[in-house]
Amino acid sequence: MSRNDQSKPALMRYLPLALIAVVAAIGAFTLRDYLSFDALRDNREALIAFRDSNYLLTALVFVAAYVVIVAFSLPGATVATLTGGFLFGLFPGVLYNVSAATLGAVVIFLAAQWGLGARLKDRMDASEGMVRKIKAGIDDNQWSMLLFIRLVPVVPFFVANLLPAFLGVPLFRFVISTFFGIMPGTLVFTSVGAGLGAVFARGESPDLGIIFEPHILLPILGLCVLSLLPVAIKTFTGKKDLLK
Repeated sequence: MSRNDQSKPALMRYLPLALIAVVAAIGAFTLRDYLSFDALRDNREALIAFRDSNYLLTALVFVAAYVVIVAFSLPGATVATLTGGFLFGLFPGVLYNVSAATLGAVVIFLAAQWGLGARLKDRMDASEGMVRKIKAGIDDNQWSMLLFIRLVPVVPFFVANLLPAFLGVPLFRFVISTFFGIMPGTLVFTSVGAGLGAVFARGESPDLGIIFEPHILLPILGLCVLSLLPVAIKTFTGKKDLLK
C-alpha cells in the first residue's frame, strides 16, 4: 500500500474538523451583520408574520438554523437564543433553544472525537505524571465535571464541546450533560428574548448582562457547587465509584 493510500483515512478523519474551522472563519467575517440583534430588530415584524402563517415551518427552520450556528461556531448563538424566546415565548422557546444547541454541540463533539479524540485519549492514557493524574481524576468524575463546565457562565461553549471529545467522554454522557447543563443559562436568555417586544417598543437593547445579576448568578453558581458535590464526597469518603 502506498503512502498516499495510508494517508487517506487520516485526511478523512480531519476533514469534518477542517470544514467546521473553515466555515467558522468565513462566517465570522460574512455573517456578523446578518446574525445580530440589529437584524432581529429590523426584521421582527416579518418574522412574526411568517411565524403566524407558518408556525411549524418556522419552528423547523429556526431549530435547523440554530443547529448550524452552533455546529459551525458561527456568530449569533446568543441572538438565536433571544430569537427563540421572541418568536416562541419562554415555552416552547427554551425547549427549541436547548434542543438545537445540544444537537449542534453533538456535531462538533463527533467531529472532534472522530478526528483527534481517540489519538489524544490514547496519548493521555499512556502518559505519566501530572497529565495522567488529571485524566484519571476527570474519568472518575465525568458527570460532575461535564455538568460543571456547562453551568459555569464563563466557559466558552465551543471549549465545552471539544474537551469532552478529547478526553474520551461517551456520547450519551455528553448529550445528557449538555442538554441539562445549558438549561439554566438558556432559560435566562430565552426569557429575555420573550420580553423583547417591550424592549423594541422602547427603542432599547436587551440587557444581556442579566445573567451576572446576583439573583440569577447565585442560583447558577449554587448548581455548580451541587455538580461538584459528588467529587467532594468521593474525596472525603474514598468511594471512587460513586456516580462515576
